[in-house]
Amino acid sequence: MIIKPVMSKAGVFDRFADEYEAWFEKNRLAYLSELEAIKKVLPEEGPGLEVGAGTGRFAIPLGIRQGVEPSDEMARIARQKGLEIVKGVAESLPFSDSSFGFVLMVTAICFFDDVEAALSEAWRVLKPGGSLIIGFIDRESPLGKAYQDRKKESQFYRESIFFSADEVVSLLKKFNFGNLYLLQTIFHFPGEIRELEPVKEGSGEGLFVVVRALKIWT
Repeated sequence: MIIKPVMSKAGVFDRFADEYEAWFEKNRLAYLSELEAIKKVLPEEGPGLEVGAGTGRFAIPLGIRQGVEPSDEMARIARQKGLEIVKGVAESLPFSDSSFGFVLMVTAICFFDDVEAALSEAWRVLKPGGSLIIGFIDRESPLGKAYQDRKKESQFYRESIFFSADEVVSLLKKFNFGNLYLLQTIFHFPGEIRELEPVKEGSGEGLFVVVRALKIWT
């Protein structure tokens, strides 16, 4: 089987890593709201791994020490912040079976070339009962529809594929993930947020959805 590389769009992140970093500073309240949503489902049992760790904006404040990232420039910035980065792809993770208590993916699945292979690899490297946490833009939310309409204007999202919450749930179930729990946040455009956004259960309203799923051992 030919494994496609994750984020063949990594060159975009190499060229615009500074702009990526600047977005988090400019939209700090949106970023902090996303972090709060992830914290609510992040397990204490590790070790943890972030796949598509970028510049470490999520792994570091969440206490995750190791990440996988295909972009050299993003990895360089993350290493400067103290994150241990392995250059690799989500579809072929360079780790042994059952190595991690949890795996985190934040706004990464929309860039994967083969989402099913990435989920299969996440299942493989998780310990039995381990958690996969995926944060993503919900295409069917009101703001998600706006992002979909405007994505060609974005240097980052131009080549991405957004998923609905239902699609992500179906994919997780296909790969023997169970006990799914969904949270949502970001109910205004990031530039319009003036305080931390609430975190609610479910999906369909918030732009950013976090789903936690457990590896069901069969």
